[in-house]
Formats: sequence, C-alpha cells, structure tokens
Amino acid sequence: MTGSSRSDNTGTFIAQARRPRAGERTRGAVDALQTKIAVNLQQLDPARYTEQLRENIAEMPDALGCDAAFLALFNKDATAIESIYASSSVFCACNPDALAKDSLTDWPWLSQRLDHLRVVEITNTDNPPKSAEGEFARLAGINIGSCLIIGFSVRNEVAGFLAVANERTVEAWEASLHLLLKLVGASLSSGMERMRTAELLFELEDRNDLISHTANDGIWDFDGQTKRIKLSRRWKEMLGYEDRSDILPDWYRLVHPDDMARVQAKMREHLEGKTPFFESVHRMKHQNGEWRWMTSRAKARQDERGRLIRLLGVEVDITERKLYEEALFREKESAQITLRSIGDGVITTNADCTVEYINPVAEELTGWKVDDASGRPVDEIFRGFHEETCEPLENPLAVSIRRNRPIKSVRPTLLIRRDGNELYIESTASPIRDGRGDVTGGVLVFHDVSESRELNRRLSYHASHDILTGLVNRREFENRLERALKSARARETSYALCYLDLDQFKIVNDSCGHSAGDALLGQLGALLKSKIRWRDTLARLGGDEFGVLLESCSLEEAMQTAEVLRVAIGEFKFMWDDRSFRLGVSIGVVPITAENEDVAALLSAADSACAAAKEAGRNRIHSFQENDIDLMRRRREMQWAARINNALEENRFELFRQTIQPLQVEDLGAHYEILLRMRDEQGGIISPELFIAAAERYGITPNIDRWVITNSFRWLVSEADERERLSLCSINLSGQSLGDEKFLPFVVDQFQISGIDATKICFEITETAAIASYSQANRFINALKELGCKFALDDFGTGLSSFGYLKHFPVDFLKIDGSFVKEILHDPIDREMVRSINEIGHLTGKKTIAEFAENEEIITMLRGMGIDYAQGYGVSEPKRVTRAVA
Repeated sequence: MTGSSRSDNTGTFIAQARRPRAGERTRGAVDALQTKIAVNLQQLDPARYTEQLRENIAEMPDALGCDAAFLALFNKDATAIESIYASSSVFCACNPDALAKDSLTDWPWLSQRLDHLRVVEITNTDNPPKSAEGEFARLAGINIGSCLIIGFSVRNEVAGFLAVANERTVEAWEASLHLLLKLVGASLSSGMERMRTAELLFELEDRNDLISHTANDGIWDFDGQTKRIKLSRRWKEMLGYEDRSDILPDWYRLVHPDDMARVQAKMREHLEGKTPFFESVHRMKHQNGEWRWMTSRAKARQDERGRLIRLLGVEVDITERKLYEEALFREKESAQITLRSIGDGVITTNADCTVEYINPVAEELTGWKVDDASGRPVDEIFRGFHEETCEPLENPLAVSIRRNRPIKSVRPTLLIRRDGNELYIESTASPIRDGRGDVTGGVLVFHDVSESRELNRRLSYHASHDILTGLVNRREFENRLERALKSARARETSYALCYLDLDQFKIVNDSCGHSAGDALLGQLGALLKSKIRWRDTLARLGGDEFGVLLESCSLEEAMQTAEVLRVAIGEFKFMWDDRSFRLGVSIGVVPITAENEDVAALLSAADSACAAAKEAGRNRIHSFQENDIDLMRRRREMQWAARINNALEENRFELFRQTIQPLQVEDLGAHYEILLRMRDEQGGIISPELFIAAAERYGITPNIDRWVITNSFRWLVSEADERERLSLCSINLSGQSLGDEKFLPFVVDQFQISGIDATKICFEITETAAIASYSQANRFINALKELGCKFALDDFGTGLSSFGYLKHFPVDFLKIDGSFVKEILHDPIDREMVRSINEIGHLTGKKTIAEFAENEEIITMLRGMGIDYAQGYGVSEPKRVTRAVA
C-alpha cells in the first residue's frame, strides 16, 4: 500500500505512510533518508517552514521504522503545547493530534525530564511509574504503547519535543534509534535557531530603517579604525546636505570656531573616561553658510587598551528654541527693569499660585528674597489678615485667578512679614492670560498704607472705643445701630441685636475687688470678639453689659450666634488669686426691622428681652417676643457660689446610699436612695442641708443634678451584682432642673448611653418645687414615665395646699416629711398628720414612705399605721458608694 497524507478539522497536518517491509529497502537507502531529514530540518525557510516540517515529519516513520512520529511545539511562554505535526502508518491507531493545546502542568513527569537533546524512553504505557500514572494513561488513551521522546531548545529555552511511537509496547528501544533521534533533534534545533535569528535580524533592520525616517535626531557613526564617518539622512537634512553617499563632511570642521575649544575639551574628557557621555550645545555650519545651534550627545566604544573602536552620536537642531530663549530673555530683562523702578510691590505667579518672581519693593514689604520665594505658594509669601478681627483672608491673587477678573481690596489688609512684623497694605490682583484667553498665572500689586492708617486710627479710636476692653463704646455702637436701622428700612439687608448681661459678675467684683472685675471684662471682651464674624460689631454698653450688632443675619441665625456666645461664657473659667469663677450670661435678641421706631426703642426692646431671660432663670436666651418664663429664685450668695463651683470642678462630691425598708410586704430586691455629700477644701464633710439649700439659691443645682445622675449611672453600670439585686434606686432632683429645657434631654441621653433599666430608677421631687413648677414638673414626669421611670413626691405635708394637686400628680410614692415622723411617739398631732397623709396617698393610688425613722419603736408604729416603707437611721445609716467619685 502506498503512503498518503491527510489533515484533521483543525488544520493540523497528519502524514500517513507505511513502514518498510522486511527486505524491501537496503540499509543504505534508510541511512540516506535519515540524512535527508536531518539536512532538511537544518535548512528551514521562514517563509515555508511549516510545510517543511510537515514533509519531514511525514517521512520519519519510514526512516526510523516506527508506527508514528510527531513534533510538539510549545507556545511563547512554554506553558502549553501550541501545535502538533504528526505522521503515522496507514493502519496505525496512534492519535498524537489529541495532545494539541494540552497544558504542560498536566505533564509534570515529562516536563521535569525535557531538556535540550535529552532522550526520554517509555517502553510500556500500561506499566507507568507511580508519579507518571496520569501521563502514561493519557498516552495509552491515544493508542501509544511505547515512545521515544527528545526535547530541543531554541535560544536557550525548551521550545518543544520530537517523538517516535509504537502502538505496542517494546522491551527496549535500540541504542541506534536513540542516536538517530538525537541527530534529528539537533538538526531541528539548529534549523529553528537559524530561523529565529533571521527573523530577529529582519525585525532589527526594519526598526532601524523606520527610526532613520521618523526620528528628529540626526545620527553620526565614526569608525575608529577606518576614520570614516557615517551620517544619517536626518543629519544631512538638518545641515543642508542631500542624501548622497559621495558627500561626507568632516564633523569637526563644521563646529563654530568660538565653540571648538569647548567641544574638543568635552570630547577629550569623555574619551579619557572622565564623563559617561559627550554632551555639548554648540553651533555648526549649515551648507548655505548659516550657523545652526545643535545639542549633541555621543558615546564611545574603546578596546581594553583605551583605543577608540567606535563613536556614535546624535544631534538635534535647537536654533529656533535658542532664538526664542534669547528674545524671551530680552523681554524679561526689560520687564524686570521696569518692575525694579516702580514704587509698588509686585508678585507674579503661575496658574497654581506658585511664586515665579517678586520685585525689590515686594522683597522689602514681605521680607522674602526672590530666590527664597520662587517656587513657593503665594500664601506663604503674602499672608493677609483682616485688619480688625485678624482672621486669615483668602489670598486676593487666588481669588482673582479663580474668578478670572481683577480684584481690588476694599479696605486695608494686615500683612504678616516673614520676620513676624506687621504692616497694612492695599492691593490689586489680576489674572495673566495667554493668546487663547486661558489663565496662565497672576500678578499682585500692593503698597504700604501703615502710616496713613495709623494716623486715622489714632484720631478715631478714642472717640469710638471703650478704654477698658478695647471694644466699641456705646456711642459708636448707637451710631452703627442707626446705620443698620436705615439699611433695614431700605430693605438692603437684615440685622439683629443681641443684648448681653453677665450673671454672677457682682460676685467677682465684691469678692476680689474691681481690679478683678476689670480684668474679667477685658478677657470676656476678647473671648466674645473671637466668636463673632469680622463684619459684626461687639460693644461694651456699660458695667457688665455688652451689645452685638449682627449684619446680614436672620432672627434664627442670631439665636444660634447668641447660643454660641452663651456656651463660650459658660465654659470660660476666670482665675484670680487661686480662686476660680464661672459665669453665665442672659441674652436678649431683637431683630432689626423697618418697624423699629429708633435706636432708643431698639435698645429698650433688647433690654426687656434680656430681663425676661434673667427672670426665667438666667444663663439663657430669649427673643423679644418671648415673655412666658417664670421668675426664678433670688440672686446667689458670693462665697457659696465659688465653693460649690470649685467642688464641681475638683470632683469633691461623694455619693452615699440609704436603704428604704418595706413594712407591709417583703421586698425582693434592694431599695435605696442616693444621697449627696460635699467635701470642703480641707477634706471635711459639709452638711447636706447647707450646700443643697445654698445651691438651690445660687441656681447651681442643675449642674449638681447632672453630676449625681452621671456618677450614679456610672456606678450601677460598673457593679453588675448591685444591678442584679436592685429593685429601685431613688435619685433627688431639684426644682431648677425641672425648669431647665436641656435637662430632660440630658436624662434621656444618660439612659441611652448607660443602658440602665429605667424601671429601676425613681426620681424624687420636693413637694414645694413640684407645686411651684406644676406644669413643668408634670411635663417632666410624664416624659420620663414613658421610659418606665418612677417618681416620688419628697417632703410631703409641709404645705397643705399640695393636697389639691395630689390627685393630678402622676407620682408613685409620697415621702412623708420627717418633721412629722420623728415625733409621732409623743405628739398626737404629728401622729394624726402621718395617718392622714398615708390614707390620702393610698386613696390616690400612691405608696407612702416615712422619713426620719430613727428607731425600732417608730418603725413599729409606722407599720401599724399601714405605712408602706420606712427610711432613716433606725433602718440603715448612709453608706458611701466607693466608685461614685471618678
């Protein structure tokens, strides 16, 4: 049967041939065929190498006496088999084509053994080594029983393998076949190597040709042996020589005589190894006689003795650039001379506001030298602040560039020099545009107005300012109010007036003297000034009263500003002779509208609003429309205010607890009341009656109540066992806390922060405070009852008018005042009073607690009367809560 060829569906060529029958060809014929294959594989042609591979692989089964032969070529990364060239005898079932596209990770055993011209022998694919079971099974699956494989490399990388195979197994492959396969493999590797080298050479020549046509650089190549120079087409074009090989100008003769010495020196330094490259900017003569500026860069190759082998250089014509640079330099010199001669400071920047130049006047005004300033942001060099408030101002040059229009200062600007000195300037900033109108930078022109401003300031300052605080005085403030009122009537903008009256200022004056009061007013003036905008006016109106005129401000914004001022004063601590004082402020806010009669009416309205704030409890804000606040208690006493405030500052309060004992039924958990004690400066305990009563008079009890709630909750959170045993914990609240609008949100926040179960907290409110602030107490109680809190009415019975309110108060307990309880063993009137309160309490659904249960006899009588709980030294003495003080 004659040989034939076929191709599969993927285009892979498969040659089919028969094996020679015994005696059909001579030994010499077989050797000739093998030699032919080896020679052909060495002479692969890049244009038809695939066809050559197919033809030679097709002859290999006959030449080597095997069932099949195939060539596997790897992809570029050598990670997979890219293509298979295979040939087999007519009736052979071997199918090497199935190996195409296999990943080499699936052939680890074979991959480890593939090396250049290394033969891998497989005699029986049904009897594999353990590490190659999968690979041998893969070969058996394509009907290969035995095979001989040889790897080959191209450019030092394994590029594939060549294999001969039989369907059946063999005991061993003949040594001669090993040698033949190595011969063919070496020829294939050599042919592939030659073909790859030819491809690279073609690619390199093609690239060089493209570079010579597209590069703007002229290239010259000097041969150190022949002393001949080769010039690129671009080099000849730059200097006017046509692309003719017969014109080879002497490079050195073209260099300008004035540049020759410098060029030769640089070339000599390079050839002596002193510089890695020859680099020079010089003039060379054009064919038409003109001198052209060139930038040149060259690199020499020398032998081991330092003799020149080759010198390769590139050159670029920079004549146009040089002409532009010279013209620009002349223009710049002219501009700088002009800038030096004017009397104003000038700063120029790029579009990013980076300084490029400052003139001598600007150097003097800013304190920066041009070399130091160049390259820095203009904000570093020109630091402007508001002349009155000293607030930083946005750099006018940055504003001008952003808005793309000139900006002129409307008032003097405070400029801080580099050395920290100050001066006042007026400025104009303008953007710099290019030919297309795009902003490319900016110029800032400014001059010193310090002297003229100081003269004007001295004339007007004393007539319009308060000497003690430095603030605007009442006369100037009224003038500004008059202007604001006219503006409001013209509907130009909105204004608001704040009237501030310090709380507790008299304490400082009376305690420490007027010097302390004067110092306090000065410090508060500075504090308030720092909290308002530069365009607003702060004035001292007299004594401890201040006024603020808010420009372009609605009533809502004015209330917000007033709150900022109130908080700032509340947080301010005044120190004098080791004593500290905290003050509050009552603020009245009045909007300035067209309906206001005159300045006097405005100030009167503001004063009324401020008085309403004081009557409501001080340290609060009210607009003129608000007049629904109740009068609060009388003014505080001086000595106690400082002591209690100091105790709060220094955390000299302590928490105690006293048990409340059930008398009728057994209580399953702990029930106690939190009591407060204060340590004096020497560490002694101050009687609760003294400091609590004083704190109520001084209006400090809301702060004390906040301290008690915060520290009580903190203690309960830290003591898990106490929390488990707790049935009910009672905490006293003052009447002033009920009137504090911010106190209820504070309590709710504390529950949320601590996570304390609200049903285990009972707040005690005195009967007097509850009746005095009936509506506020009702609102406060109802709000916290929604959380689950309980309430007790403390000191009940001291005012019989309370019986009328009792049925409407949503409290859970009545605490019978101790003045009735402590004498019930001897005084029948007190005994009947206790019995009456108990009966009324039970009729209204409330449980009763008797205070001052000092002994067992009183407790026994209370139990017989039906009182629900007893509290006093007969039940338990107060015990200190150790973790209450942080």
